[in-house]
Amino acid sequence: MVPGGGDRLRRVSADDHAAPMRPDEGYLRSLTEQTAKAVEDAEPIESPHEGAPADIRELVGSAIAAHRSQLIELSRDLHAHPELAFAEHRSVRAVAGLLAGHGHTTQLELGGLDTAFRVSVGGAGPHVAVLAEYDALPGIGHACGHNIICGSGVGGFLGAAEVANRLGGRVSLIGTPAEEGGGGKETLARAGIFDDVDAVIMLHPFGNDIAMHPFLGRRQLEMVFHGVGAHASAQPFMGRNALDAAVAAYQGVAALRQHLPPTDRVHGVFTDGGARPNVVPERAAVLFYLRSAHPDTLRDLANRMERIAHGAAEQTGCGVELEWDHQPAYLPIRFNEALAARWAVNQRPCGRKPLPRGVVPEFITGSTDLGNLSYRIPAIHPMIAVSEPTVALHTREFAAAAGSEAGDRAVADGALGLALTAADYLADASLRAEVQREFAAAGGPLDVRAFFG
Repeated sequence: MVPGGGDRLRRVSADDHAAPMRPDEGYLRSLTEQTAKAVEDAEPIESPHEGAPADIRELVGSAIAAHRSQLIELSRDLHAHPELAFAEHRSVRAVAGLLAGHGHTTQLELGGLDTAFRVSVGGAGPHVAVLAEYDALPGIGHACGHNIICGSGVGGFLGAAEVANRLGGRVSLIGTPAEEGGGGKETLARAGIFDDVDAVIMLHPFGNDIAMHPFLGRRQLEMVFHGVGAHASAQPFMGRNALDAAVAAYQGVAALRQHLPPTDRVHGVFTDGGARPNVVPERAAVLFYLRSAHPDTLRDLANRMERIAHGAAEQTGCGVELEWDHQPAYLPIRFNEALAARWAVNQRPCGRKPLPRGVVPEFITGSTDLGNLSYRIPAIHPMIAVSEPTVALHTREFAAAAGSEAGDRAVADGALGLALTAADYLADASLRAEVQREFAAAGGPLDVRAFFG
């Protein structure tokens, strides 16, 4: 044998197994092809309501056209300077500065949150709020496109503000920080910020134009197991292994997945597994995200997860603490079809055809704190295309799309759609009545704060 040959053979073998196995793309290709055909065949969404009259729509359109370059500049500025949840100070200053240039005074530090804000136009009468998000993701910036949400939201407000007084209503722009896990909208709702709002509207960038796309409710659960430390070689019998309990819980969740509804998701990571192999870990922890399509099924999933945690602790002789929702839980989105249909109609002048439900696979989704508001008041959260359908949210590729010319177009198109939809709501009493009737038929307001106990 050549000197050192054994080491070389071992090194070659290790190199052969160092790279992960690439996922097969056959299913993704098939899904993409099927979805493309469904998108092509989809019928446009119609609305039986008239919405705002033609002269109002013309005023709104002229306002958006006049503000277009400023809105895109705002979006690009936020994209170039991403800020994390609850720390979006520069972004808020940029919005407030733009609004001040148009004669609007922004109320800052809203509802106990330093980076929340509100500005309103109009008086008594129906009140519609346009929402803005502007937080980014660690390491990958605006990979969820919140710069587009903010730019279009500001434009939607400015466009609707031109006609709010003429329509006898009120329009507000409410800045909601920390959507990425912080639950800013829920915090603001608990502070009463939305108590006088009749409907909320916003959009989200995506790979398709969709009028209604489901987002799942989400809870966070950290299972913290407490064992008894011991020398792992000399006296292992004197220990109780917290890592064994955490592993048992992780495996219990893996077994649970087979018996979940297809709309449920559970995914987790170990946040503590001990310090050294020769010490029996006296503490271990695993953090899970729980997602479900309905509030009731999310609550049921939470109960099943608790049973798994207690069972894992019992079988290993450990104790366990369950730490729920360091930030507010997210509920799934409750749709309002009457309002979403007006959005779809209002995107046609932009050359877009927002899709109805079920055309794009609904399991391609995440969670948002807009869901919490949608169970308090009527809300819409349509998707606007900024990328190819195969580009996923929360990736570097989507971050690039959010700062591209396609992202710029989404800002302008989205601003027009939001402004026209807000004007429709203020102008059309029959539309407002249908929006409220639909919300009541779905169960009316839910006590979000008390729902999970």
